[in-house]
Amino acid sequence: MARAHDELSGVTLLGNTGVKYPTEYSPGVLETFVNKHPDVEYTVTFTCPEFTSLCPKTGQPDFAKIIISYIPRERMVESKSLKLYLFSFRNHGDFHEDCVNIIMKDLIRLMDPRYIEVTGLFTPRGGISIYPFANWGDEEHCGLAEARRAASLNLGLDHFMK
Repeated sequence: MARAHDELSGVTLLGNTGVKYPTEYSPGVLETFVNKHPDVEYTVTFTCPEFTSLCPKTGQPDFAKIIISYIPRERMVESKSLKLYLFSFRNHGDFHEDCVNIIMKDLIRLMDPRYIEVTGLFTPRGGISIYPFANWGDEEHCGLAEARRAASLNLGLDHFMK
């Protein structure tokens, strides 16, 4: 069944050709829509292979692949708004770990998901790669959050072995 027009009332960026890309960190650009399947637990995953931010000390660019996975509750993030939001980090100066945690916390405030995780696969700088992982689960999903955090400790080794 197609979505009714009123279900899309909060979605203003999708299909809008006049959208301006933010030049500063902009969590206000994020938009949501209603999850038509709140009775089903399922996972939504986004991959942003061209994430950029700036080192807060040197101002040099950092590049990463950002992976966001979540189990929605009532609201879901709209993908074009997420793209613009992630783009808004382009001139934002923060450490890799900060960016990943900021993204996760902004999405928690926006959607109130059942579970969410954000991984940053940052390209090496100075011969070191950094792969921060942040996650959160509600009361029903705190066990999942703990298990995924434990599994993420192998992320660096698994990535290196490929």
